Amino acid sequence: MAKGNDKKLVKEITSMDEDFAKWYTDIVKKAELIEYTSVKGCMVIRPYGYAIWENIQKILDRMFKETGHENVCMPLFIPESLLQREKDHVEGFAPEVAWVTYGGNEKLEERLCVRPTSETLFCEHYANIIHSWRDLPKLYNQWVNVVRWEKTTRPFLRSREFLWQEGHTIHATAEEAIEETERMLNIYAKFCEETLAMPVVKGRKTDSDKFAGAEITYAIEALMHDGKALQAGTSHYFGDGFAKAFDITYTNKENKLVHPYQTSWGVTTRLIGAIIMTHGDDSGLVLPPAVAPIQAVIIPIAQHKPGVAEKAQELMAKLAPSFRVKVDLSENSPGWKFAEYEMKGVPVRIEIGPRDIENNQCVLVTRHNNEKTVVSLDNLSEELERKLAEVHDGLYQKALENRENKTYTCLSIDEIKTALEEKGDGFVKAMWCGDEECEDKVKELTGVGSRCIPFEQENLSDHCVCCGKPAKHMVYWGKAY
Repeated sequence: MAKGNDKKLVKEITSMDEDFAKWYTDIVKKAELIEYTSVKGCMVIRPYGYAIWENIQKILDRMFKETGHENVCMPLFIPESLLQREKDHVEGFAPEVAWVTYGGNEKLEERLCVRPTSETLFCEHYANIIHSWRDLPKLYNQWVNVVRWEKTTRPFLRSREFLWQEGHTIHATAEEAIEETERMLNIYAKFCEETLAMPVVKGRKTDSDKFAGAEITYAIEALMHDGKALQAGTSHYFGDGFAKAFDITYTNKENKLVHPYQTSWGVTTRLIGAIIMTHGDDSGLVLPPAVAPIQAVIIPIAQHKPGVAEKAQELMAKLAPSFRVKVDLSENSPGWKFAEYEMKGVPVRIEIGPRDIENNQCVLVTRHNNEKTVVSLDNLSEELERKLAEVHDGLYQKALENRENKTYTCLSIDEIKTALEEKGDGFVKAMWCGDEECEDKVKELTGVGSRCIPFEQENLSDHCVCCGKPAKHMVYWGKAY
């Protein structure tokens, strides 16, 4: 962008209230997170976008290893015969599978699926390595790309190729496997709230919405700024269904041949989309400090004056051991730089000019609220750490308030319709009898589908919101990405 157009970058972002989808696209492009490619539905994740993913990966990977998980890497390709061995699983993924039919110039004897997920590969591996109760449990995770041939795509939220982690574990008992499934969901929830500053609802998916081949699917659901829900992570309990389909057996302590129990769980680059839609504003990204590629940017004011540039570099050297910090010594004006780093969502801006140097101070500006604070250079590290914590807490509180303001308790179909018409999209809390027919009817009549049966149940009434029969669960409903 040319010098002198300090505010142009901000003006080019469509207002989220005017067109939320266009606002989102403007941000992922103008903040240089992605670029489109000649392969429809696939994107280039640019360095700034990938740096966010690396920080997500680094923190989650540490959390996984702290709970005993090890990283592995499975093949990219799955033989069709292997995929077919678990009926529900293959039926669930069939519409999204990409197939390889040629190797070089030769037609393959058997089609190869480009992995949409890796349950079948892990099962084949488990069958080869698990023989005794001493071989259990296996707590595995892999960081890979997968392909799902989505019809409608949007950067980060739904793409035909995306990055993720997929955990796969296998246990001697159902109790251990269920405990693992719930533990990993809690890790995801903790990560979203304590790292991404994004409040989530934890719960169980209805049977119609569970993962293909799973007995139970748990999920964390977040509410975006526009009132639509986003499934931010899932954790699945498979029971021994996969083990039976793939003939995985082991000799237990009683010397009997039995089947083990399995789980899988995963989050994807969709979390970057969640960050954008939870925290972003009309000036661009607003990044949680824990995953921001740049946590603080130093902007010298009147840097042509003696000692200003040098002081800015000195501050960076002081902060660099503890923070991800950058100094911008380009010839662009301070106004251009302010707009640039607002667009990129840098949590804290540090301004330093001749008068600041004289007074042994600098100005800290927090991205989420544009609050300015004058601090002593002697305490800069401590003050920056405090400000980053303020940014995280401020983002979380704002997102929580958005969710609370857009969560509606409804006792009838008409109340759901009225709430959505008068207040806009959001979470609807309503009772359900457990009948899939009612679940489908609610969506048909109101446009909101079931998101999850939350662990924290509320008895809103004794009757199903749809049919009036005795209610079994309180459910979160909503429109979703």
